[in-house]
Amino acid sequence: MTDDWHAVHQERRALAEDLEGLTDRQWATPSLCGGWDVHDVVAHLAGSAATTRRGFWISLLRSRFDFDRANAREVVAYRAGTPAGTLERFRATITSTATPPGPFVTRLLEIVVHGEDIRQPLGLPRPPLPPGVQGALEYLARDALSGGRRRLAGLELVATDTGARVGSGERVEGPALCLLVAGSGRPAGLQGLSGPGVPLLAARLGVPVG
Repeated sequence: MTDDWHAVHQERRALAEDLEGLTDRQWATPSLCGGWDVHDVVAHLAGSAATTRRGFWISLLRSRFDFDRANAREVVAYRAGTPAGTLERFRATITSTATPPGPFVTRLLEIVVHGEDIRQPLGLPRPPLPPGVQGALEYLARDALSGGRRRLAGLELVATDTGARVGSGERVEGPALCLLVAGSGRPAGLQGLSGPGVPLLAARLGVPVG
C-alpha cells in the first residue's frame, strides 16, 4: 500500500465530525479499547497524529521502554480539561503527516480501529471503508508487536464486502471492519463473523467458546 495520506486525513475528519455535538456523558462512555473511555481515545489519537519518529523514541525512553506507560503519558498530555478542548487538539492534527516509526499502513489501521473503539459503543455509523483495507489486514496478520500475528495465525480471513483474502488455514469470514477490529484484539469484532475459525479466534481474544 502506498502512503495515501488523503485516506488517513479523511478518516480523521469524519471522526471529528462524528464527535461534534456529543454530550459529556457520551465522551465518558467506555470505548472498545480496554481501560479507556471515548475521551481517552480521542486524546491518544491527537497525540499519535502529532508524534514524530524522534518524539516517539524520546517518549519511549522516558517511559523506560514500556509502551503502555508511554501511551498513558500521551493521553494525559493531550487530554484537555474539557471534551471540547480535546476535540480541538484532535482537529488540529487532521492534516498532519507526522508519524512514529513503522510502515505507513499503521496510520490507516490506527484511525480506522480507534474510530470503531469510539463509534460502536456510541451506536454511531461509520462512513464507507477507505482504500487500503486489504493492506491493513495483511499487515495486521503479520505484525508481532500489536499481537495481530498471534491472534490470526492459522486463519484465512475472508472479507465478504471487499473480497480481500488474507492468510491460510481455518476460514473466518465477514465484513472487513469486523475482521480488523477482532484482529486488533477487540472481542466486539467477532459480531458478524462466521466460519470454522471463529472459535479459535474467540479463544485467543479471551471469549469463552460454548
